[in-house]
Amino acid sequence: MYSHDTYGLGHIRRTMAIASHLAAPDVNVLILTGSPIAGRFCFPERIDFVRIPGMIKKTNDEYLPLAIKINPQHAMDIRTSIITATAQAFRPHLFIVDKEPLGLNKEVLPTLQWIRRYLPQTRTILGLRDVMDEAETIRNDWSKKGVYQVLDELYSEIWIYGNQELYDPVHEYAMPETISRKMFFTGYIPRKIPGKDAVQRIRKKNAVHADDKLVLVTTGGGGDGYAVMNNFLTMLENLSGPPLFKSVLITGPFMPEKEREDIFTRARKLGIRTWEFYRRMEEIMAAADLVVSMGGYNTICEILTQGTISLVIPRETPRKEQLIRARALHEQNLLDYIPWDDMSPGSLHAGIMKLLTHPESYREAIRHFQLTGLSAMRKRLDIFRTSKT
Repeated sequence: MYSHDTYGLGHIRRTMAIASHLAAPDVNVLILTGSPIAGRFCFPERIDFVRIPGMIKKTNDEYLPLAIKINPQHAMDIRTSIITATAQAFRPHLFIVDKEPLGLNKEVLPTLQWIRRYLPQTRTILGLRDVMDEAETIRNDWSKKGVYQVLDELYSEIWIYGNQELYDPVHEYAMPETISRKMFFTGYIPRKIPGKDAVQRIRKKNAVHADDKLVLVTTGGGGDGYAVMNNFLTMLENLSGPPLFKSVLITGPFMPEKEREDIFTRARKLGIRTWEFYRRMEEIMAAADLVVSMGGYNTICEILTQGTISLVIPRETPRKEQLIRARALHEQNLLDYIPWDDMSPGSLHAGIMKLLTHPESYREAIRHFQLTGLSAMRKRLDIFRTSKT
């Protein structure tokens, strides 16, 4: 499995969720990742990872080394060499590429070409989240980079981690028939559901009593999450009396240090527990009565799995992916959202109180929403096994 992981937690979290489900007594999973925090995760038996040098996005098409101070092209050459050499040594039966069809700056292309030539029986899978960006942006970008040709010639299948009725990339991204016929919609990818004892332990740990409401604020990796955290804390600081709910904040490991220190200091004065990184997100989300987030794909999957209502403030730059997803899910009553430019302490308070006071319609919609991603992938693997025997 390849996960380029330039910034944030989304890619490695999605890859880990899939790997944990696909691993079996006769299945080994090896993850190629650029995530600088891959080592913080617990890797189950039969899953391991190879760390390639981290890169960080400067613009949509320009990346710089995250830690080592060398020429960016040299860093890319190292990444490409490690990816290719690992595939040649591991000789996988299945190669799953996350999100980027060519890899970061085409770094996966040599591996795809080598597999097609020397391992023709190996299936190559592109896994795409439901929404990538605005349709016109993706169409232009993929046409310019030759992505459609690669999808046609070098990929066996394309798995869409979403529901076609919510958002249809076949139509939106103008997929030719030769590509669309090998696309499979898996549905959203569920996460682990903690037991009641774990949930009660988390609530007790955070001094949340039976009649209390707990609001969790999380901004994923946190690199661009300060505005959400700042508005939330300002909202609490402006209240004339104590809030009607308790709070937990998770900034994310990539929030700049000065911004994180500001959030931690202000939260401490308010008696709010704050974390930089939380290893078991499923437990804290299940313990919460409401989650405030930016609506990244993986965060949404985690929230919906736990059946928790949510308020999303989606970013609109450099991609509109989160906004498009928030609108689609809002139409199904699966979440509520505030446009980025409308975010303020006042709008946050109004949105939070509305959801805490009247959660019934959202809970009902979430209860009927099926997350079928992992079971659908397992069925594809069963078909692969059957076709070989």
